[in-house]
Amino acid sequence: MGVVKIIFTVLHVLCAIALIATVILQSGKSAGLSGAIAGGAETLFGGKKKGLDELLSKVTVGVAILFAATALLLVIWE
Repeated sequence: MGVVKIIFTVLHVLCAIALIATVILQSGKSAGLSGAIAGGAETLFGGKKKGLDELLSKVTVGVAILFAATALLLVIWE
């Protein structure tokens, strides 16, 4: 196993963990874990929850693209 493949494998695993985390943090119909975390910040800073949801959505798309790219690269190097 080459060094480059190991690096991409580690990057792929980190992307998977980040993708899971960003999806879990997004608020759903019941405002799940995102509401619990953002609730304290809203009280302290007076921020809008909508902005956090938009940011999490953009981060999720970016991480998903990176995850797909690393998956394709790992398949090509098989």
